[in-house]
Amino acid sequence: MLLDVNITFAVVLAVLLAVAAGVVALARLGRARDTLVAGGRAAVQLIAVSLVIGWVMRELPLLLGFLLLMYGVAVWTAGRRVVPSPGRGWWWAGVPIAAGVVPVVGTLVLTGLVPVRGVALIPVTGILIGGALTATVLGGRRALDELETRRGEVEAGLALGLAEREARLEVARRAASDALLPGLDQTRTVGLVTLPGAFVGMLLGGASPWQAGAVQLFVLVALMLVQAVAVAAVLELVARGALARGPATDDASGRRRSRD
Repeated sequence: MLLDVNITFAVVLAVLLAVAAGVVALARLGRARDTLVAGGRAAVQLIAVSLVIGWVMRELPLLLGFLLLMYGVAVWTAGRRVVPSPGRGWWWAGVPIAAGVVPVVGTLVLTGLVPVRGVALIPVTGILIGGALTATVLGGRRALDELETRRGEVEAGLALGLAEREARLEVARRAASDALLPGLDQTRTVGLVTLPGAFVGMLLGGASPWQAGAVQLFVLVALMLVQAVAVAAVLELVARGALARGPATDDASGRRRSRD
């Protein structure tokens, strides 16, 4: 066993969380409470999942329901991060996540690379949903921030005759692409800087280093595809105004615009 789950474990975990929140507070980053809440929620959720996951894996309907629950939570989280209240269209965050994850998971199942069993399907799908969630949040927020900062350039593009979608894409595309950097850096440095969870988990489960490396490579490549699709989809939604910060208003030209 990698870690002994005992009183010492609980105390050290609590201290690490408190120190993390303390550093955030001392640096005045404004996320100290969020750090504590995130750590507490993670503990509660992982305890709950640990208790029910064995039961869920025995029945296909329960397995599919659990996967839908994972997807629903990811959509809620991404939507509220990209367009925090007051905002509109947060539910559209489900499109980039599904667009990236569903084809990849479907391909893995249809080719037999991932069996329809909870022990395989839950962790693989969870990793891919998590990657799509991160890409959607980062891509959506960066695109909307860029549109707000460079609003004048969008107006200039409209004045030159560009369609609103094209004008917004020209401004937001480069910023949204930054959402790909964490995944790219993780893939570039795998084995040199970090040993990701899938690799370590396979080794602890008794797999050979070659098998563990193959599974981890597969996960990283699949993640890059999922995140690329998610960023492309969220950028398109932002460009079309489906994801926007604030109510739609009419501008002087009569177009329906979003007040970012």
